[in-house]
Amino acid sequence: MIDIAPNTEERVSLNTAEQINERIHRETEARVLYYAQRPEEIDSRLAELDEEWDVERVLETNAGIVSLFALGMATFRRRWIVLPAVVAGFLVQHAIQGWCPPIPIIRRLGIRTTKEINHERFALKTLRGDFRDMMPEPQADPQSRAGKALQAAELYVWP
Repeated sequence: MIDIAPNTEERVSLNTAEQINERIHRETEARVLYYAQRPEEIDSRLAELDEEWDVERVLETNAGIVSLFALGMATFRRRWIVLPAVVAGFLVQHAIQGWCPPIPIIRRLGIRTTKEINHERFALKTLRGDFRDMMPEPQADPQSRAGKALQAAELYVWP
């Protein structure tokens, strides 16, 4: 039987400490509840989510910055040339395993995977009414509406 490795977003979560994953999940739930109480602010939050950097973008940007810095420093001291090689090794490790040494730091900072960002996005779109067939009654309390929105988002993001 062939064992298919999880996609990158799943590998990042699988290789993140459970308490960090839980914190990120709770923060997402809290934001969705906030916007369930303030539906007029959902469009602006969706615009913010369009600009949010995910784990991959942060990792790649930091790798590029560190590599360029080290290459510049290597013109003065040759030993700096080792740093870009280490960074490249981290990127390869991340591509294969979904983990590398900077990931725990990035995740502790609250940087989310694309999947986690999309989970919030689809919950908010559900609250906004984009998925009307899944929306609870408008008179339902915000807690129930937020819970239903998160459930609907799971159908779209967590198959």
